[in-house]
Amino acid sequence: MPDRSDNRGSAINQPFRPRARVLQLLGDELIGSPRLAVFELVKNAYDADATNAAVTLDLRSENAPAIMVEDDGEGMTLDLLQNVWLVPGHDHRRRQRERQERSAVHGRLPLGEKGLGRFAVHKLGNRIRLTTRAQDSEECVVEIDWNELIERPFLDEAPVTIRVREPEVFMEDRTGTRIEVSELRPPEWTRGEVRRLCNQITSICSPFQEQGDFQATLVVPGNEHWIEDLPDFAAIIDRAIWRFSFWLEDGQFDWSYEFRQIAGLSLDSRTVAKEGDRLLLPAAPGSRQRDQVIADATTTRGIGPILGELYVYDRDGPVLQRLGATRLFTTYLDEYGGIRVYRDGIRVYNYGEQGDDWLGLDLRRVNAPTRGISRNIVLGAVHLSLDESTSLREKTNREGFVENEALERLQQIVLGALGALEGERQLDKQRIRRVTERPSDPVTDRLEAPIAELRNELERHDLRERLEPYVARIQRQVRDMQETLLTAGMSGLNLAVVFHEVERGVRGLHQAIVEGRDLDEAAAQAQELMRILDGFATLLRRDSKREHSAQRLVLRARQINLLRLRHHRIQLECPLLDGNGDFEARYSFGLVLGALNNLIDNALYWMRVRWPDQDEEPPTQSRRLFIGATDEFADGPAIVIADNGVGFQGDSAEDVTRPFFTRKPDGMGLGLYYANLAMELNDGRLAFPQREEVEIPDAHDGAITSLVFGRRT
Repeated sequence: MPDRSDNRGSAINQPFRPRARVLQLLGDELIGSPRLAVFELVKNAYDADATNAAVTLDLRSENAPAIMVEDDGEGMTLDLLQNVWLVPGHDHRRRQRERQERSAVHGRLPLGEKGLGRFAVHKLGNRIRLTTRAQDSEECVVEIDWNELIERPFLDEAPVTIRVREPEVFMEDRTGTRIEVSELRPPEWTRGEVRRLCNQITSICSPFQEQGDFQATLVVPGNEHWIEDLPDFAAIIDRAIWRFSFWLEDGQFDWSYEFRQIAGLSLDSRTVAKEGDRLLLPAAPGSRQRDQVIADATTTRGIGPILGELYVYDRDGPVLQRLGATRLFTTYLDEYGGIRVYRDGIRVYNYGEQGDDWLGLDLRRVNAPTRGISRNIVLGAVHLSLDESTSLREKTNREGFVENEALERLQQIVLGALGALEGERQLDKQRIRRVTERPSDPVTDRLEAPIAELRNELERHDLRERLEPYVARIQRQVRDMQETLLTAGMSGLNLAVVFHEVERGVRGLHQAIVEGRDLDEAAAQAQELMRILDGFATLLRRDSKREHSAQRLVLRARQINLLRLRHHRIQLECPLLDGNGDFEARYSFGLVLGALNNLIDNALYWMRVRWPDQDEEPPTQSRRLFIGATDEFADGPAIVIADNGVGFQGDSAEDVTRPFFTRKPDGMGLGLYYANLAMELNDGRLAFPQREEVEIPDAHDGAITSLVFGRRT
């Protein structure tokens, strides 16, 4: 046993002694890929106040490939090299940003803040030479050989030599930094990887805006043909059928929408623009609760003003065949589609990259196939100010922002703007379908889409034979349920439950296949989904038509919604409950009750949009809901529902009752469709009267709807 008696009772101060290989580990672990490493070096050139950053990828020698990144920035003095660049984690750039210290030539705030981006060089290769020169300084050269360095046991025993010399690279008045990396590490730089690198480097500055004061280029000596035929971005966005731009600042939402003519289709172009509009917000990511329905000045706190540009395409066959050269832009969209984020015109990686769906666009598309915009049909950018987006902090691994409350608000904002675009786009999509396609049932399309995707995954994983019987039975049950719903009718609220559960079950099974889970587990999930479908049988029982009073129907609707009315401070005016105008009609009580509940639900939402939630008691503005009766319609008595929300915003009755048409950013678009269907199944109709057609109080100046019942014979 060693003698430890001399140390007993004494305090020993022992500093950490990092192993020399820790720097290499940091480079490997903090930087996700070689492409991202090059991207980081180009960003460093931006922080160095450069105008140009040139990347040379020399693959002519199989045994000695090399990467060089050179910029014409401010360069580094010997002092800066010793005390900042060679000091991992130095907060030099963060201090500059906090002091609002902008660069001398271009007036930039630095992007870096953690002092870790320099480890990108260690991700690329084993031998590194850095040459740099600042104004009125000599040239400094640092060479690092990781093969030798990591043989040293500890970092403090692995010094790096800096040579100071007369300028040989940055001669005369030139300044800048050149980093040369050799003995490159795997993976190999294939043609596809080089093309992706080129797109990544050139997209560091937003291609959606005019060329600024920074430009990055890629040269591949001997392999120029690998990148010379890359599609021109301007030509790609010129093929977009829809263009949408928006600006949000202090709660004011300005936007413009354009639908462009399609060659060979007799459809006029259409433009819409609004200033000072309300931005409708979807529920926060991962939450079913909508804390706030419209954006206000607090929504962009810590984010700053937001400028968005979206270019949307149509990949339906009848449209594609009229565009020509479709392979060019569909291939581009498959690989580079999505919405990117830029701060001060410089890209925040990896938003918009293949495999990154930071807004959940593809899942939204599955949930609403006839409405949602997926990543492979949109090219977009969100522009932020580095100075004002202080609550958005980039992750240490350089892959997006830290997941905090500010990022959730940014996601809500972009999805809300996307919802405004989708609302307008639905109108033009319907016009396209009228002239190109045979009529289809969007409800069936919605339920069939996830099943078709599931079958594709089964085929890919060679599981079709084992699981096809389950899928076939699920599809039969879905179709049987569809027929029942459309012939017997059903309340919109119950329908929402059915659609949600069926789609969630199919998507869960799809995910199990994609992730390669145990086959027995996948089969168990399929059986569970069938049990869910079987359980819906009780919801599909026919509710026979009988004589019911309008007063009883409205009383039941008020009982169901009483807590919501109180919570949202709704002033309900309902003469029917006092016996004024009561009538009897023959209808299915449950079915029409569901229709009425949908109308009340819509009224509550749009009143909250017009009159946002307020803390004061009582509120300065009142939300008002009217439910009364009228005999003004020729075809029978009616229940009239009126509110003081935003109204139908110019949308026609045909549009708002079409399945999946909605102005809500995360709505299903089924409420009015099934309210209309419910009334038709009860020999009535859903009507949208003008104010002069029915008698309602003046304060209710929003939407007006009526459940019109057939006259008793």
